[in-house]
Amino acid sequence: MGSTSIVWFRLDLRLADNQAVLAAVRHSDCVVPLYIDAIEKGNSWAAGAASRWWLHQSLKSLNRDLQNLGSRLIIRSGDPAAVLLSLLEETGARFVFWNRVFDPVGRARDRRVEEVLRARGAVVQSFNSSLMHDPHLLRTGAGNPFQAFTPFWHRLTSSTNQEPPAECPRSMTLPQGQLASVALEALTLEPRADWVSGLRATWSPGESGAHEKLRHFIQSGALSRYATGRDRPDHDGVSMLSPHLHFGEIGPRQIWHAVRQTPLELSAHASAVTFLKELGWREFAYHVLYNFPDTINQPMRPEFDRFSWRKNDSALKKWQRGQTGYPIVDAGMRQLWQTGWMHNRVRMIVSSFLTKDLLISWLDGARWFWDRLVDADLANNTLGWQWVAGCGADAAPYFRMFNPVLQGKKFDPDGDYVRRWVPELARLPSRWIHSPWQAPPAELSAAGVELGRTYPARVVDHAWARDRALDALSSIRRGSVRKRAVSQAAR
Repeated sequence: MGSTSIVWFRLDLRLADNQAVLAAVRHSDCVVPLYIDAIEKGNSWAAGAASRWWLHQSLKSLNRDLQNLGSRLIIRSGDPAAVLLSLLEETGARFVFWNRVFDPVGRARDRRVEEVLRARGAVVQSFNSSLMHDPHLLRTGAGNPFQAFTPFWHRLTSSTNQEPPAECPRSMTLPQGQLASVALEALTLEPRADWVSGLRATWSPGESGAHEKLRHFIQSGALSRYATGRDRPDHDGVSMLSPHLHFGEIGPRQIWHAVRQTPLELSAHASAVTFLKELGWREFAYHVLYNFPDTINQPMRPEFDRFSWRKNDSALKKWQRGQTGYPIVDAGMRQLWQTGWMHNRVRMIVSSFLTKDLLISWLDGARWFWDRLVDADLANNTLGWQWVAGCGADAAPYFRMFNPVLQGKKFDPDGDYVRRWVPELARLPSRWIHSPWQAPPAELSAAGVELGRTYPARVVDHAWARDRALDALSSIRRGSVRKRAVSQAAR
């Protein structure tokens, strides 16, 4: 028997431009593609329901792709170190390759697994296939982690590798003999809830689905219009690649290269740069998560430990179900419920509404998104919620208070987005679609809208809530000033 390698798949569920796969094919005659349904003790951020649904479909797609190469995916359950040791013994493999993950739990697990495998004589090598740069490599001039996006972006673009991504291997051979594998269905990843029907109708998980999304985005002209189109939830103006990126069905280098190789009119170049900046924000999110791992549960800005978040289960549930009485907020939350995804502009609006209008903690919102988003990504989810709440990196707490009515009028001017996801308002004239409480009774009646019955009354008045939020933010600001003054006086 020739040499054998094991490739441990995690959030890298593709074959093209996958550094661990390429290394295994290059080093060995036989390759064991392995996915481990790992036991995650004490992980408060284990995959949510929507992510588990996507993972099931993605693993199924990866297995089909491997079969086309003459191989198949081996699935096992248990502690990763024990599973890998057993497989090393079964196959006589010497090499174990994987692509790095960057969340705190995953990093700690990988260090432990690597130590165990090396102690048994295995050759272990890990790679970065999910980011353009390892998060620890980019630093400020003073050698510190970045905490603001713009300087990080400048450093990222000046350091980006311009080499084209690698192609998919042409073949892959399993070792001789039968290798036991758990049936994918036995992992019970797919939720039984009825809401997954909307996910099935919306998405095509897998490597081929990812590349089809990218092709559509470029060829439809959405890339050329991205600078303005990205803020319009009523238009098909975004790539919707985020879940494919999270599960590694496509890599950022592949997207970067495809965009850079696309012939564009001069006027469209700004849109291409704007889109690539979104990849930059993803890199920044991982940079922050890697260097400030406590931010998954704690605010980066310590003064927010004193912030008076309110516990209001009734208001939280109305927000979760899209029953706040603010149409643009409700449309976004219902889109999330039905499709497992929400337009990014609307994510900012609904996040601002929860944290600023309702004064409910960003962590409550982050956990709801974590369970319902097919692109639930710990780095992006944490950065996004802390960014809007004002307690994280690149923070500006006083200026990120979105008026849901004005945001709706600006980015959904005809109300098409609201009408799609809040059909009870479909007949309301555009003039009132984002503020139905201001519509004359006769127009509400003609549209079949009865506030408080067919569509909920507002859970809070935004103008009053805005003043309350500013007072709350000012109080922690005053507290910080007093704390500094006491500290200085004590010196």
